[in-house]
Amino acid sequence: MSAYDSILVCVTRQKACERLIRAAAELKKEDGSLYVIHVTKESWNFVDNAHDGEALEYLFTLSKSYGADLTILNSDRIPETIAQFAEHYGVQLIIIGEGPDDSRNSFKNRLLELLSDTGIEIRVIPNPCSP
Repeated sequence: MSAYDSILVCVTRQKACERLIRAAAELKKEDGSLYVIHVTKESWNFVDNAHDGEALEYLFTLSKSYGADLTILNSDRIPETIAQFAEHYGVQLIIIGEGPDDSRNSFKNRLLELLSDTGIEIRVIPNPCSP
């Protein structure tokens, strides 16, 4: 299995995202960079209620425990925002989770399209509850 100098993990507010960060940490070179990103819709205020604030604190603590930097961005163009971030920081691998349906597939396909000329790889980490 290859080790990467720079990995970006795309997370949601779900605590199950730890498996994504853990997988990325295992793929990262010892002196490599690990970034965790959460992109929210512009109309959505992440810290508007206690549950969201708790989720943010959890993501921050979890990211730090793996030596990662957490970035939260607001954008209605989520795949484009992730692609720009990845290119800006010289990311070699993007980790995303497997969705409950084809939604992640279209998300992955859009990212692949945006990053087709960059050499950035995308890896989907299966849902542990999948058959």
